[in-house]
Amino acid sequence: MNNKITLIVGVVVVAVAFLASSMLFTVDQREQAMVLQFGNPIKTVSEPGLEWKLPWQDVQKYEKRVLNLDPPEERMILSDQKPLLVDAFARYKIEDPLQFFKTVRSEDVARTRLGTIVNAGLRGELGKATLSSVLSPERDIFMARVLKHVNEQARRFGIDVLDLRIRRADLPVETSQAVFARMKTEREREAAEFRAQGFELAQRIKSSADREVTVLTAEAKKESEILRGQGDAALTKILNDAYGQDPEFFKFYRSMQAYEEALATKGTYMVISPDSDFFDFFSSVDAPSE
Repeated sequence: MNNKITLIVGVVVVAVAFLASSMLFTVDQREQAMVLQFGNPIKTVSEPGLEWKLPWQDVQKYEKRVLNLDPPEERMILSDQKPLLVDAFARYKIEDPLQFFKTVRSEDVARTRLGTIVNAGLRGELGKATLSSVLSPERDIFMARVLKHVNEQARRFGIDVLDLRIRRADLPVETSQAVFARMKTEREREAAEFRAQGFELAQRIKSSADREVTVLTAEAKKESEILRGQGDAALTKILNDAYGQDPEFFKFYRSMQAYEEALATKGTYMVISPDSDFFDFFSSVDAPSE
């Protein structure tokens, strides 16, 4: 009898434990739960703690934390017809688990749908932007518009997109090479233009300097000729005055200068008649007395 009672109590305890385990569940502080009955949502649990349900009901849990969305790199065309490889990322959270369950049910499906929305929003805005604006502070302006557009679409799934940014934006290899070649050609053209302008300026400076040299040389030559003429005139006047004071001495002095110039070179030989005018002063000088 006691064994039967013990067995019955044990069965009851096991049944109660099994029933309790099928009726109780816990919600972590990082989670939010949805109670389902035959696939239909019954209630939403957003606060952490111990909760209960009926044994035939199921529990679907979703993340309450901020989630990452890292869609694959996409090739997009800008307004100036330049292709661009865009690598973007987003931060989002499940704001309305009931709406999330009704529309996408699982987080994998949500990431796929949200990635499509993000890429569509980026294509729409980048299609109106240029490469220079993408690489400038203007990017923050059109990224804000993309975030607004993505949020409008994501709220249908009970999702709130908190942040959306472009991690990297690169030109394709073939486009980069073409852009670099065009930049190189442009820089070479500018360098050639600067060199031509510099050469032209140098020629102008040189021409101006040559002209100034010519003018200064001519003026200096003119002034030197004037001074030389004035000096010759003064010399002639002085000589004339000296000659007028003592003609004989002047004649003697000039003759001495002629003798000096004629006999200045060493080894000079002159054959002249003794009665030549060149020796007038030698013949006129009296011989020394013995």
